[in-house]
Amino acid sequence: MNKPLRIGVAGLGTVGVGVVKILSERAEFLSAASGRPWKLVAVSARDASKDRGIDLTGVRWESDACALADADDIDVVVELIGGSEGVARDLVEAALSNGKHVVTANKALIARHGIALARIAEQKAVSLNYEAAVAGGIPIIKALREGLAANEISSVAGILNGTCNYILTEMEATGRDFADVLKDAQALGYAEADPSFDVGGIDAAHKLAILASLAFGQEVSFDDVEIEGIENITAADIKFASEFGYKIKLLGIATRGVGGIDQRVHPTLVPTGSPLAAVSGVFNAVAIEGDRVGQLVLEGRGAGEGPTASAVLSDIVDVARGLVMPPFIVPTDHLKAPSRANVERRSSPYYLRFNAADRAGSMAEITRALADASVSIERIVQRSEGRGKSDGRLPVVFLTHETDEGSMRMALKHLSKLEDVAGKPLVIRIEDSGSR
Repeated sequence: MNKPLRIGVAGLGTVGVGVVKILSERAEFLSAASGRPWKLVAVSARDASKDRGIDLTGVRWESDACALADADDIDVVVELIGGSEGVARDLVEAALSNGKHVVTANKALIARHGIALARIAEQKAVSLNYEAAVAGGIPIIKALREGLAANEISSVAGILNGTCNYILTEMEATGRDFADVLKDAQALGYAEADPSFDVGGIDAAHKLAILASLAFGQEVSFDDVEIEGIENITAADIKFASEFGYKIKLLGIATRGVGGIDQRVHPTLVPTGSPLAAVSGVFNAVAIEGDRVGQLVLEGRGAGEGPTASAVLSDIVDVARGLVMPPFIVPTDHLKAPSRANVERRSSPYYLRFNAADRAGSMAEITRALADASVSIERIVQRSEGRGKSDGRLPVVFLTHETDEGSMRMALKHLSKLEDVAGKPLVIRIEDSGSR
């Protein structure tokens, strides 16, 4: 019988507990599938006395997670601590430097330091696997690293945060506003007490940066991702979108643009009949456009004990089988330097909402301001029932024809100078394909 694969797990939160459960329940099958037995040697977490509902009899407890990196009886370190700095980073760097394989679910760590860590892994000829870092149980990393390697990818777009998708789904179903639904999401455990990381788009941006690197063969460049969250979306926007034949989704989108790669996370209007529009609740989905396969859409649970632990275990299977590959498909010295597309040349139709004065001539001034910026209007909707209680202004929604970003920014400058326009307009891009 082959030498056992000896495993150390750092972090016994929801995912860590799920990993230990699967290791126990599926031990025989996992050993048969990989051709060698598995052994959980050691674990590390903050509180050794906490009852986590798992049997750790015979498993060594390390109070210092970094001790797993130095242990002679551990072959693969599973990092489930989280965060881009501190113990998580120290542990992964030390483990790789010591010639140990690493499996992690840490999207922030990979988005911020993935290339530096990949260089260490390549130098030591060990694995750095991170399937669980993006979209939970959806095998999107393996799809890009292995199954789609023969394709030139033109776009990756996805619903990458279950919290945001749940909130937008509930706003659509109930007609309630963002703040009200967010409270429910927190009560159900879908959102943290401080939800800004999720609803502000940062979590999705970490994941998108990783996918863009794999799709386009460039170094991970989180700082090049434009980020906008869903905090300003109202129930009225959801209703308007539905009337126009769209749903609002928080999408992460990466495409080849003018001069480089265009990476962005923002609310998006997608056609009701498109694949991503149909994804509801806490589910994630990723749509990929390849020159050989066309459009491929993968959907599934994006977080939670079972889906994420499943992804972690799939990475350990690869390690047990002896599969070692460059973490970002090609060796790091073959990756292109980050290149940022000229966003002003990006074009799409737009949804534009603001409150305007209800007086003769007001609409003419507004449409003139848009025309002066070369923004062509497809449709205008003005609702008297939405009249502001104090200022008498009416909500106005414009749908534009395809417009480049530079023209839209100029239009917003023109609108800001009009006394009849109150506050900052809400601008949402429309993706007519629903996937790019």
